[in-house]
Amino acid sequence: KLQTLKSLWILKPPIRTFHGHYRLLTSDVYSQYESIRLGEQEIPKYFNFASDVLDKWSEIEKAGKRPLNPALWWINGKGEEVKWTFEELGFLSRKLANVLTKVCGLQKGDRIIVILPRIPEWWLLSVACIRAGIVLIPGISQLSAKDILYRLQASKATCIVTNDTLAPAVDSVASECQFLKKKLIVSKGSREGWLNLTDLYKNQSADHSCVKTSIQDPMIIFFTSGTTGSPKMTEHSQGSLGFRPLLSERYWLDLTPSNVIWSTADTGWILSALGSVFDPWVFGACVFIHKLPQIDSAAILNTLCRYPIDAMIGAPTLFRMLVQDDLSSYKFMSLKHCMSGGEPVNPEVMEQWKNKTGLDIYEVYGQTETGIICSVFKSMKIKRGSMGKAAPLYDVQIIDKDANILPPGQLGEIAVRSKPIRPLGFFSEYVDNPKKTAESERGDFYVTGDRGTMDEDGYFQFIGRADDIIISSGYRIGPFEVESALIEHPAVAETAVVSSPDPLRGEVVKAFVVLSSTFPSSDLETLARELQEHVKKTTAPYKYPRKVEFVQELPKTVTGKIKRNELRNKEWGRM
Repeated sequence: KLQTLKSLWILKPPIRTFHGHYRLLTSDVYSQYESIRLGEQEIPKYFNFASDVLDKWSEIEKAGKRPLNPALWWINGKGEEVKWTFEELGFLSRKLANVLTKVCGLQKGDRIIVILPRIPEWWLLSVACIRAGIVLIPGISQLSAKDILYRLQASKATCIVTNDTLAPAVDSVASECQFLKKKLIVSKGSREGWLNLTDLYKNQSADHSCVKTSIQDPMIIFFTSGTTGSPKMTEHSQGSLGFRPLLSERYWLDLTPSNVIWSTADTGWILSALGSVFDPWVFGACVFIHKLPQIDSAAILNTLCRYPIDAMIGAPTLFRMLVQDDLSSYKFMSLKHCMSGGEPVNPEVMEQWKNKTGLDIYEVYGQTETGIICSVFKSMKIKRGSMGKAAPLYDVQIIDKDANILPPGQLGEIAVRSKPIRPLGFFSEYVDNPKKTAESERGDFYVTGDRGTMDEDGYFQFIGRADDIIISSGYRIGPFEVESALIEHPAVAETAVVSSPDPLRGEVVKAFVVLSSTFPSSDLETLARELQEHVKKTTAPYKYPRKVEFVQELPKTVTGKIKRNELRNKEWGRM
């Protein structure tokens, strides 16, 4: 069985030699479980991330074979700090697993919604749910009562965990949720009708046996970000999130037990699970967390200066914000590797960050359904405007409307081969929505809904969502090119480009622009013409925005993605 795994390493060789303990951990998983075949791959039939990864690192740690580095390191920016070893993480998560099973009566397969900010309890709950086989449904902290109602009803969750801030919203809709049985609150005080999670787990026994889970058992359900339509429930398994990194992880993170990684993603986003739970902990790295009630550039920059953070993952919005600051007064303690995902990073932002910090931004591209699809790995050449090459285990192609593979350089839809064998990192299904699950595939491919190109070297470039493409006078225009040109201008802090109706051309390019706080905005008409001329000189002239509207802010999803469909619907008079 181990030989089969080694053959996979030969097919997809790691960037550098795998850490010895990692290799031992991997072989342990293969040696103790019966295996099943997934195409040409042999994978264990049973797997549980808590017992097969986290507890193994605890054993390595107790044997003195792991550096004195926390497994989890949390700060709140106001002097409070929490550091847990893998042993402490295991001890506390077992106590919490007993709360969920013995006090709340949850069983394997039950669903629990967890809506918490970046606090240690979120990570404890994640591990406790994995131990007990309970399906975790994370939620963004900014959810409204209406959002919570939708999630409770759609998921049929029997338990919800939140804090003082959102408890009133839950109470306002709880009577409409027939499956909801228990409400847990993370609070220093009490609230009528709620169980206090902190008090309960402190008094629980740490004697808990991890349940036996199949590699295909559901582990987490993410609600998609909802840029179009109602959010769908995207189900991931023990294998797709927990076991996948054992085969492919070094490609985009390349961590060791000595490293400290910080992901600024909200706890409801899959990037938080990938960048601050499964992928770092597979390699025994330290997950760093800042509570960050708001994304504040000064707080982020100061944290990078004061703490030994080697690697950071943030949305493009974060880097766009950071480069607006004077970075000359900041000296990062240990930062060497910066990654960004969620949307493309504008080349101008990458260049500014490089000039001001000496560091590159390595792009990762993926979706809730697939995890990381493409990335720029550490050893790879960075190509301006590219999001890297296909991730291990994935056959990524550019296809046409009939699922034919297109040659390099030709525009089409970004797709991942899903037949005859569904890749290990894929979501299992859209829960209770077989129609949408089936519609996500075309021919032998899962279709991302994003348009792009691939060059001769296998590098992919994102052009835009399939429904974002603008066709003006027969020209096909991707919004990202225009946005990248606009953001090079010093007056532009953020921008979004969509189609707008035009009687002559059918539709034209319209830019919504948020001005930089340092730029005077007295004569907007002149500035609009200046921006138009700037785009004409920067890219093909036919792509320039014939309409420009200055706005205070852009509509975004709770995960920070710009809601271009909302701007486009406004332009076309649609609700």
